[in-house]
Amino acid sequence: MRADIHPEYRFVVFRDVSCDFEFITRSCITTKATCEVEGVEYPLVKIDISSQSHPFYTGTQKLLDTEGRVDRFYRKYGFAQEEN
Repeated sequence: MRADIHPEYRFVVFRDVSCDFEFITRSCITTKATCEVEGVEYPLVKIDISSQSHPFYTGTQKLLDTEGRVDRFYRKYGFAQEEN
């Protein structure tokens, strides 16, 4: 293999910021942030979603409609909403 052409392959911590879940794996990703896990300092990559927070893996589904788009659609096209 030729020297000095391959990226650095090392252990990296990936942290899910939505649920404070983190895991260590090997990666070539570059980052300036670091964190300490069990007394060892690793590069840190912050991610928005992982298997601990994704609805497919957790079995929970959330409908976030902060602007009322669903209600506006129902009013516009005359659909009756179900009462719970």
